[in-house]
Amino acid sequence: MKIALLIVMSFFWLLLIYYSVLAIAGVYHRIKQKEKVPLDHYPSVAILIPAHNEGVVISDTLHAMSQLNYPGQLDIYVLDDASEDETAAIVRSYEQIFKRIHYVKVPPGSPKGKSRVLNYGLSVTESDYFLVYDADNQPEEDAVKILVETAETTPKAAGAVGYVKTVNANKNLLTRMIAIEFQVFQLLMQSGRWLLFKIGTLAGTNMLLRRSILDEMGGYDPYALAEDSELTMRITAAGYLIPVVPEARTWEQEPESMKVFIRQRTRWLIGNIYILEKSLYNLKFWRGKTFFHTFQHLLTYLFFTVFLLFSNVWFVLSLFGMDLPDIASPLLMFWFMSYIVYSLQILGGMVLDRTTSPYNIFVGVIMYFTYAQLFLILLVKSLYSYVWNRIRNKTIEWDKTRRFKGEQM
Repeated sequence: MKIALLIVMSFFWLLLIYYSVLAIAGVYHRIKQKEKVPLDHYPSVAILIPAHNEGVVISDTLHAMSQLNYPGQLDIYVLDDASEDETAAIVRSYEQIFKRIHYVKVPPGSPKGKSRVLNYGLSVTESDYFLVYDADNQPEEDAVKILVETAETTPKAAGAVGYVKTVNANKNLLTRMIAIEFQVFQLLMQSGRWLLFKIGTLAGTNMLLRRSILDEMGGYDPYALAEDSELTMRITAAGYLIPVVPEARTWEQEPESMKVFIRQRTRWLIGNIYILEKSLYNLKFWRGKTFFHTFQHLLTYLFFTVFLLFSNVWFVLSLFGMDLPDIASPLLMFWFMSYIVYSLQILGGMVLDRTTSPYNIFVGVIMYFTYAQLFLILLVKSLYSYVWNRIRNKTIEWDKTRRFKGEQM
């Protein structure tokens, strides 16, 4: 038992060191001065916005799209996937005013979901690049320009991915925690991986891709619920890069209730479990830089989860006075250091994003014991759903995140 526990603790220490190095590298990548390189020619870009019953948010989104500053040809396509609300009417009203905004009716098909809609959007549009935004996104006016400049000046770049900020961060405690999570794990860690390993991960929104490369990839996998992560694997396996561009920002609405949050994160986790299974019989996912993505999936969804669950159980048993091996000091030291590293990453993200406040610091202090532990529950739920549907040979369909009436950025 002592040997097993020491192995677990050693593995955790390696993870803590790894994530600490990523965080430090991410901080450096964020603060270093980046030379802006204007282009002699700006290639054409098509913005694709999948939309299903988005009447609550689509007007704010299209208002932000109308303000985009891009020197080249830019067209915005709202891909209406069987909306039954006022989405179509709102988009058509913008289409009459702005010549670069277009309404596209997506024909029925299966499997349902974002991947199929995007594949259809690509089939009916033309451009050098395409840029995906979710229907609740409000990109800043220079976001497209910055992404294209980075993609065009980075050798072997398949495109570029920007930063997703939370427009409703002040709504409640949950949205505040999501915003902090994005500051640290969606950006700080992303920036660190790019600086150290030249590895980037598509974020599902605010992501630019060269059309010719996606044609080479064969389009989106229509069965992938985490279509961004799945496409990242194939693009990296083909030898292309995805540079991370923190300066290209979009503002996105996040779940405002626990029920909506659980449904969204369950879909994300099921999508990543699908990718993990796919990697088990695809040798391309274990070669070159793709190995880092695959290894990250194994660390997050297998080893780290098992070891975290083990340490939680061990801690609870010790509270009830169970007779456990007498190595309490190293175990307590591990818990203490895990908390310190996690909290320092959160604080670093706040400082870089200039969101430091007494309330945010308090939220960051309690996140390790609350928000972070939700991951275990959601992963078990998602794994059960995935395995059960695989046994029944049933396709898991896309589950759209519910929108809320919000405010403009």
